[in-house]
Amino acid sequence: MRETLQPAYLLHRRPYRESSQLLELLTAEYGRVGAVARGLRRRSRGGSPGALLQPFAPLLVGLTGRGELKTLAGVETGGGLAPLRGDALLSGLYVNELLVRLLHRDDPQPALFASYATVLAALADAEPIEPALRRFECELLEALGYAFAFDRDAREGTAVTATGRYLFEPGVGLCAWRPGAGGTSFAGADLLRAAAGDFTGSAGKAAKGVLRSALGELLGERPLRSRQLFLRRRERAD
Repeated sequence: MRETLQPAYLLHRRPYRESSQLLELLTAEYGRVGAVARGLRRRSRGGSPGALLQPFAPLLVGLTGRGELKTLAGVETGGGLAPLRGDALLSGLYVNELLVRLLHRDDPQPALFASYATVLAALADAEPIEPALRRFECELLEALGYAFAFDRDAREGTAVTATGRYLFEPGVGLCAWRPGAGGTSFAGADLLRAAAGDFTGSAGKAAKGVLRSALGELLGERPLRSRQLFLRRRERAD
C-alpha cells in the first residue's frame, strides 16, 4: 500500500503500547482499514497528529504496509465539519459501530464512503436524524449484498399492497403476514412509502423495525454499545 494521501474517516481508536494507537479507518480507496499510529502521545513542537485524528472529521491519510495492519505514515485535515452533539453524536457513533462490525477490511466501498459522508453531513446540519439513518442503513445493506425491496413480497415475488400486512423473515425478506404468524407485522401502506424514500412518521417507524431485523441478522447476539448509550441517555432524560 502506498503512502499517497487519500480521503478517510476515523471510525475507532484505542491505545496500543506506550505511545501508539490502533485505528479503524474508512478510506475512499481501500474501504475499512486497520492501522497503527505510532508515537501519538509523545510531545512535539509542531503538535501531535493525534489531535487531527478525531471521529467524523474528514481526513487525508497516508498508509504503508502490505499486511492486515497498515502503518499511518501521514495525516492532514480533509476539511471542516460541524461537531456532533447530543443525539446526533450518538447516531454518529452508531453508524461507526455498524461499519466496524459489518465491513470486511480492505474491501473497497466507494459508494458507501460517499454515503457515510452524506449521513455525517446530515447529522452535522441538524437534519432530521431518523430519515438520515434509515437511508444509510439501506445503503449499507446494499453494499454488503443484503439489500431487499420494501415494495416486494420476497416469498411470493408479488408487489406489496397498501392494505396488506407483512413480516420480515431473516434470510428471505418481507413476506405477507398470515393469521397465527408470530413477530411484528408492518402495514403495506407504510412499506410502500418507505420504498419511495419516505422515512417519516409511521413509515419511518416501520422501516426502522424492518431494518433493525435485517441488520440484527448480520450483527448477531452481541449488542451495539452505541444503542446502549442511547438508551441510557433516554433514561436520564426521563
